Amino acid sequence: MQAFAYASPSSLNEAVALLDAQWGRTAILAGGTDLLSLIKDDGDDSMRLVNIKKIAELRRIGGEGGATQIGSLVTFDEFLTHSTLPKRFPALAMAAEGVSSPQMRNMGTVGGDLLQRPRCWYYRGGYGLLAMNKGKSLVPGGDNRYHAIFGNDGPAYFVSPSSLAPPLVALGAKVTLHGSSGRREIPVEELFVIPKADGQREHSIRPNEILTEISIPAGAEQWRSSTYEVREKMALDWPLATASVALKMDGGTIREARVVLGHVAPTPWRSRAAEQALEGKSLDESTAAAAGEAATQGAKPLSDNGYKVQLARVAVKRALLQAKEA
Repeated sequence: MQAFAYASPSSLNEAVALLDAQWGRTAILAGGTDLLSLIKDDGDDSMRLVNIKKIAELRRIGGEGGATQIGSLVTFDEFLTHSTLPKRFPALAMAAEGVSSPQMRNMGTVGGDLLQRPRCWYYRGGYGLLAMNKGKSLVPGGDNRYHAIFGNDGPAYFVSPSSLAPPLVALGAKVTLHGSSGRREIPVEELFVIPKADGQREHSIRPNEILTEISIPAGAEQWRSSTYEVREKMALDWPLATASVALKMDGGTIREARVVLGHVAPTPWRSRAAEQALEGKSLDESTAAAAGEAATQGAKPLSDNGYKVQLARVAVKRALLQAKEA
């Protein structure tokens, strides 16, 4: 492990002042469930670690203007044991419940989940985010069974590891970022980007910014929502494919739909085709199956991950049928 400086500020402004304007100089410690592993495996060589656990405002759960704010340091356990949040946002609760380890639930934070780095074994093995070796990606001709089937036209083949991002995108949530230039708010959907070259990141947050809270808009709890995850095992593991859906109903008719796939692309993958296949229809098994088919249009599986296409279809179908009962 490389030596690093350590700081533990007690205010947001103090924490921001400690961050560098370039990636790789400083790293933020929240729950530490991913960062500490990266540091030990030489996957992060930041010269300064900024612990934000003492900043009390980042643990707040509240409401303002009808919206619901969840501080970035709120843990999975705190979310799941909250008196109202799991019932109001079932898609988010189902995704959080997928993190089955008590240790991860008690330490992992909602902000950390959104900003965790990819689990790609080439990246974790020291080949960089784009898994390049001698100017060529190792993924297409290598072991790519867990890699992307969407958004892989360029050099990025990893999948976004976030459990909470797909349901948050489906619910229309936003994140607040605080940095040296002030405060800005962006949709969760825009937090994730597909890097096109070495040195670029998979998140649009700047190196001198801190993700401080997630905001779920007023009225989101009126949508029927659900998340369905397909896993190899029920013990702690990352899913192979997930689907999060949110439906605004008009009686028995779907007036508006959002369908977001997870673990199949470098970003949470929103399917406009599946949404269009649902809108104006009644929700039954046939409609749900058709939406699953639509959601996988344009998939480009690699040599060893074609099975993910069928898993994505099934995840969409079952998420929709779950939402019907919500």
